Amino acid sequence: MPVISTDNPDLTGLVGLHLWHAGLSTCSQRVRIAMAELELDFEGHLVNLHAGENASEWYQAIHPDGVVPALVDDGRLVVESIDIIDYLDRKQELPQLTPVDNDQQNIMHALMERADQAQKHLKLLTFEYLFSAAPAMDDEKAREYQSNHSNEGLKTFHRDFRAGFDRDRVSLAAVATDRDFKFLDQQLSDGREFLAGPTFSLADVAWTPNFHRFDLIGWPFERYPNLQNWFNGIRNRPSYKTALENWEPRELLELVAPRLAARKASGDGVENYIV
Repeated sequence: MPVISTDNPDLTGLVGLHLWHAGLSTCSQRVRIAMAELELDFEGHLVNLHAGENASEWYQAIHPDGVVPALVDDGRLVVESIDIIDYLDRKQELPQLTPVDNDQQNIMHALMERADQAQKHLKLLTFEYLFSAAPAMDDEKAREYQSNHSNEGLKTFHRDFRAGFDRDRVSLAAVATDRDFKFLDQQLSDGREFLAGPTFSLADVAWTPNFHRFDLIGWPFERYPNLQNWFNGIRNRPSYKTALENWEPRELLELVAPRLAARKASGDGVENYIV
């Protein structure tokens, strides 16, 4: 579990739960869902990713990789969303989001790991279909981002995005996502209500932002009837609204909608990359 030792006095002196997060960040959404389900209060610190605040000196002093989210619990720094939600659940007595049954626990942890691995595909398709329709970061900000950020992988990704992703790369991400969704649909084919069994768990927390994000870009969920039923139920949970929908910039989604419709009509929608 990546609990990071820090000597940053701005962090070590903090009391309670503090979360550095971003509204549309799916990893941030995971943590906010877990906090809502666990009924945890926290002090939020928004990081403007579009403005490149994650490349700033002050934020990289909080999270060494310059990504969100980052959690501080009474001066203890925890990073990586999958580990953060596990950390938060373990420190609670009730309610908990981990099944009592050992087999269901194993399923839950395997699905959490799979959700973590799926993040790279979600990120690429998010930028390709969602963020590409938003106003681009201006050239000066982009240069500052490349100069100031220490995360080489993240800098390379942003350079690739500005240049335009290769179609094979988009196809690879879509096919991998379809494979994950088929797997989860099969998991649910035994009639279970939630991904790891009969109770809502961290597996559901981990995957909910993925489905929400792909729903925004028009993913054909009718291909996975069991998964679609699961998602319809998840949407009715209070945490779905408070941790995801309430944080979304509606103006961005309204801006993106015509672009998505045009790409779909031209045969370049995300469904066209699924084998």
